[in-house]
Amino acid sequence: MKVALFIPCYIEQFYPQVGIATLELLEKLGCEVAYPQGQTCCGQPLANSGMEKEALPIYEHFVKIFGNYEYIVAPSGSCTYHVRHHYDTMNQTKEVKNVRNRTYDLIEFLVDILKIEKLDAHFPHKVGLHKSCHGLRGLQLGSPSEKMGVGFSKINYLLDMVTGLELVPLERLDECCGFGGTFAINEDAISVKMGKDRVLDHQKNKAEYITAGDMSCLMHLDGIVKREKSLVKIKHIAEILNG
Repeated sequence: MKVALFIPCYIEQFYPQVGIATLELLEKLGCEVAYPQGQTCCGQPLANSGMEKEALPIYEHFVKIFGNYEYIVAPSGSCTYHVRHHYDTMNQTKEVKNVRNRTYDLIEFLVDILKIEKLDAHFPHKVGLHKSCHGLRGLQLGSPSEKMGVGFSKINYLLDMVTGLELVPLERLDECCGFGGTFAINEDAISVKMGKDRVLDHQKNKAEYITAGDMSCLMHLDGIVKREKSLVKIKHIAEILNG
């Protein structure tokens, strides 16, 4: 299976180890991974700032780069959701439809497309799981707490395959971290307070690491952890599953 790897700009600039872990994990699972060299941002920051018209050239470039691939995989729920749902503002050509239909978050690709049942991964630590809003409610990677019925979580399903990992209970299972892209800039005080609340929940329940499928959320929490000189560490799920 040939896969095109999309690495969001903030991962490329600040957390390249997450991109490397995603590549290595996909290759371990038998995928032939291509990395299109001309790729740039998906356009989400501009759109989130109310400048979606200005983002259209970025959308068009993304489609030009990825339009002919069968699968496009990204270690980012928010970027995946943006491509899949916000590229509806474009003329719906065959290439655009293919990109929208074939862009997957790493987690859903592993569970829904590769349908993996076991992983050779070991991570002997207590881990708190942050469920990002885009992944949880946008991509439906799990059942949100406000819904009744049988709960499910694709992230939990994968983490259960990691030997030695102990998932710690949290008081607020799917509360927002407060990042929200440009929300963290325009409403910085609220954003920081929300992030501190999330970190505190993990600290109170003795998590050694906080993980998530969306590095943008983890980037926000990482900043708070470092400023508070907390002992809690941040690690993307791709790094854990690749361990």
